[in-house]
Amino acid sequence: MRFGPLPLAEAEGAVAAHSVRLEGGTIKKGTRLTAADIARLAAAGIAEVVAARMEPGDVAEDAAARRLADAVAGANVRPDTAFTGRANLYAATSGVLRISDAALDAFNAVDEAITLATLRDFSAVAAGDMVGTVKIIPYAVPGALVEAAAAAAQGVIAIAPFRLKRVAVLSTLLPGLADKVVAKTLAVTRARLAIAGAEVIAHRTLPHDAAPLAAALTDAVAAGAELVIVFGASAIADRNDVIPAGLVAAGGEVQRLGMPVDPGNLLMLGRLGAVPVLGAPGCARSPKENGFDFILHRLLAGLEVSARDIARLGAGGLLQDIAARPHPRAESDEAEDGFAAVILAAGRSSRMGEGINKLLAEVGGRPVIRRVAEAALASRARPVIVVTGHEHGRVEAALAGLEVSFVHNPDHATGMASSLRAGIAAVPETVAGALVVLGDMPLLAPGLLDRLMAAYAPASGRLIAAPVEGGQRGHPVLWSRRFFAELAALEGDVGARAILAANAELVAEVPVAAEEGAFLDVDTPRLLAEAREAAAKGERQLRTAPAEGA
Repeated sequence: MRFGPLPLAEAEGAVAAHSVRLEGGTIKKGTRLTAADIARLAAAGIAEVVAARMEPGDVAEDAAARRLADAVAGANVRPDTAFTGRANLYAATSGVLRISDAALDAFNAVDEAITLATLRDFSAVAAGDMVGTVKIIPYAVPGALVEAAAAAAQGVIAIAPFRLKRVAVLSTLLPGLADKVVAKTLAVTRARLAIAGAEVIAHRTLPHDAAPLAAALTDAVAAGAELVIVFGASAIADRNDVIPAGLVAAGGEVQRLGMPVDPGNLLMLGRLGAVPVLGAPGCARSPKENGFDFILHRLLAGLEVSARDIARLGAGGLLQDIAARPHPRAESDEAEDGFAAVILAAGRSSRMGEGINKLLAEVGGRPVIRRVAEAALASRARPVIVVTGHEHGRVEAALAGLEVSFVHNPDHATGMASSLRAGIAAVPETVAGALVVLGDMPLLAPGLLDRLMAAYAPASGRLIAAPVEGGQRGHPVLWSRRFFAELAALEGDVGARAILAANAELVAEVPVAAEEGAFLDVDTPRLLAEAREAAAKGERQLRTAPAEGA
């Protein structure tokens, strides 16, 4: 192809390389110049034009792009009509994209004028998704190069359609794992399976123990499951841990434990007969992409996944910033010091009965919300931020004279998540994180807040701190600011249990005593009466205690 300035006498049939503005309309870039176009240019006093002229053996850009798109499109890939030297490739069915890296490299090495870009190998795609594009850089290329590229990459891009449709999900349980977490995990899993047209044919909860898990695995396969996913109440730490041990006890084998993808390190891949079994990492409870997706999609497409396949995922396996990784600004930097307290005080007290605001009810002669705010102020947490909503004027009045700041949540009726979002947004950037405190816990002990802050140890991977008694987690919960984005993304009337479950290895559990008030929130009249009795009992004990030194 000849490219450059051409006298008008030689420009007919050439392709304009640049747009030319003329009175009466523009001759656009890419226009094949006609005799009429030449006449208009001459009338405008233009003597030459920058254009491309095809030479014998050249193939025009659109024809070349379509020829090559046809050549590289393999099974279940549909090439589209070419335009401006580009031909896009689309998935004709839902499945997993397969790319031959060697063939793709060979195609792109033929000549700089010929390019093919694709999605990542093993990407999950839906029917109609664009999966690749052929682009011819100049207006024409020699036919010999087109044929060389076509020969180098026949069927380089293909779709392995999803095949497995019947999935069983098993959830092991330990004290402290809330039903809401299990239910949300199941909903997230169903959404993950939707792209493959697969469904959960059975979901079963069972104790976190190898023997019942072995029986459940056997039952799931007997019921026709083509894939079994196990969500453990505790992360898999060893091949002798509950989930691998349960699989082996059922007669299966563990093919790989651990993967070089983060998030997703703690995945287990195994088989029970011909049925793949996935031990899900904690991050699989979240809808965000993680290493679990990589393996799940391949299995749903019926593709074999070996231990070596998993071992090779390290390049590109660092998927996103997660809390356990150091940030550019380290967690221990002096720029971040101490913790804020965010008190959630926006609720409508719907379980208390008509016209009763539990936050304003008195316990020990003081409103519930004032007791909570005073406990926060008696701790080292600063600032203390109170998120208001329902009857915000009365709540603020109940806190008159206290050194707290207020954030009003006009969306409080949508649920707790909106209040959490408003409170987190008000936390200064200079602090390391926040204690999320429920405003209806009148027996909260200031010392508990200080012990939660003392348990925070980023160097040891302890980025969350929660009070625990008898295997049950209470409130408040301390969060590193690294989790603020996830907390702000919550929606509806839900707390952060799912985030806790997905990051269990980062939680410092702080043992608490009953009198520290970590488990008593006054949601109902009965619980309010219990709080009043406990407060009165505590005051009686203080009055009858011997003086110090007696």
